Amino acid sequence: MKRRFVIGVLSLMLAGLQYRLWVSDGGVFDASRQNGVLQTQDAENTRLRQRNAALEAEVADLRTGGAAIEAHARNTLGMIRKGETFYLVVEPSAP
Repeated sequence: MKRRFVIGVLSLMLAGLQYRLWVSDGGVFDASRQNGVLQTQDAENTRLRQRNAALEAEVADLRTGGAAIEAHARNTLGMIRKGETFYLVVEPSAP
């Protein structure tokens, strides 16, 4: 009888430890979920680093070169020089 009780208590303790290992916070399932979140965040950080590098290069180019300022004004603001003629080509709309 005493032996059964000890085995029962030890079995409950083992089940409790297994639960903590697999299911609770910091367990195996939680760690794998957090690894997925980490990989997603790393991919987002890489994308943002590339975007920041492109923006930094554009800012440096705008600070140093007049040609970059002119190209930016032409592309974004539609500016033209004196003596130039602007042609707007419009595609026919679909019926």
